[in-house]
Amino acid sequence: MSTELAKETRAAPTRRRGRTGDLLVRWSFMVPAILLLAVMLAYPIFYTIDISFSRFDLSSFGAGAWVGWENYIEVIDDYRFWESLRVTMVYLVIALPLQVVLGFGIAFLINAEWAGRGVIRALFIIPMVVAPVVAGGMWRMILDPLWGILNYWLGFIGIGPLDWFGDPTLAMAAVIIIDTWRWTPFIVLIATAALLALPKDVFEAAKIDGANWWSTLWSVAVPLLVPVIAATFVIRWLGAVKMFDIVLAATYGGPGKATNVINLFIYEEAFRSLRFAESAAMAVIVLIVTMVLTGLFLYGSRKLEELF
Repeated sequence: MSTELAKETRAAPTRRRGRTGDLLVRWSFMVPAILLLAVMLAYPIFYTIDISFSRFDLSSFGAGAWVGWENYIEVIDDYRFWESLRVTMVYLVIALPLQVVLGFGIAFLINAEWAGRGVIRALFIIPMVVAPVVAGGMWRMILDPLWGILNYWLGFIGIGPLDWFGDPTLAMAAVIIIDTWRWTPFIVLIATAALLALPKDVFEAAKIDGANWWSTLWSVAVPLLVPVIAATFVIRWLGAVKMFDIVLAATYGGPGKATNVINLFIYEEAFRSLRFAESAAMAVIVLIVTMVLTGLFLYGSRKLEELF
């Protein structure tokens, strides 16, 4: 007994050294990624935060005299900042639910057995590979009030011509249409993969019970897909909140400021008005708001996963 105890005592430090060495080896593989993230992500964030509390020195292109919360107070008192936030929220509130509903609805339709669905699936990938600036320019030609093809088609049913980029409401609708055209296929791909992963016996049981396609969708597929829908919404939210390039190419924030989303407003203030310190303060505020809302969405997503 004493011999076995002595062997265990001698072996314990060896096992600890083995575990420590294994841990060091694992972390060594992560060092390149950590350094890359520190350079590409952490440094710009801390640089922006530093500028937001200082006066910006154009000669050194860096932080100058410390001014504390002065830039933040100036931003909060700027009605244009709140107006651009309002425009961004209008876009997000309409575009995100629309894209999620369309994406999962289209995925359910093309997942059914019918001829040519493989070709349709392949065609849905095209909008995703089109550059945002190209998509904005292309849709600007399609929606042109004089020679755009959409107004030409609408003329056959007695509508139009509509001034898509001259009317504030239609301009926001145009931005939502372009963004939905570009990003709905991404949700379709996620939804299609999720539908293919669902257990087939559940759908077979619903078919045996006489459920039609609507009952199968609403009572069988949707409850099973709720966690995936919530996760997809969060993923798409993180992309949509960065909306910039499509608006820049299609409307440039117009007419007036009707489509002037927050990222475009920050860009204009920084690189056209040269208000880098104030723009940095805006960026920090937007980052904090985005992090808080993302945390709430993730919390809600986990709750939905527990319920379903």
